[in-house]
Amino acid sequence: MTISFEQHNHQHCITGALNKAKELCQQRNIRLTDLREQVLKLLWSSHKPLGAYTLLAMMQEQNLAAGNTKPLAPPTVYRALDFLVDHGLAHRIASLNAFIGCVAPNDQHSSHFYICSRCENAVEVSGEPISQAIADCAVQANFIVSSESVEVHGICKGCQESL
Repeated sequence: MTISFEQHNHQHCITGALNKAKELCQQRNIRLTDLREQVLKLLWSSHKPLGAYTLLAMMQEQNLAAGNTKPLAPPTVYRALDFLVDHGLAHRIASLNAFIGCVAPNDQHSSHFYICSRCENAVEVSGEPISQAIADCAVQANFIVSSESVEVHGICKGCQESL
């Protein structure tokens, strides 16, 4: 599954991701706490990968707007991110040290991304052909792959048109 680089209203993305997350957590008998849900909503508020400290600042701002002045600590955000990644609800983009919501959390898959260097949007792409190429090369090298993630940086169509 691929989400395009096209601009759109992210509320549909947020609603769909939260519905999937709640359903999966219920099926797996795990808890989607308010804090984990807040982080997931923020990850889906755009298609830009977000770092933990950016998320922390966004959460602090939301909490202050809601009248909650209790500060959050970075480990709180990291624990929420670990939960989301561990349960397939989000991916870590290593080259950016950032996180993004997973488009197919109910399917076991490797993460493959196109990342625009100008607008900073990231698109998760179907990785079957990429995974097969990696597996074929691994066989030739007598190598056992334990995990894979492909991150391709470039410029999306929208940014190309504005050059």
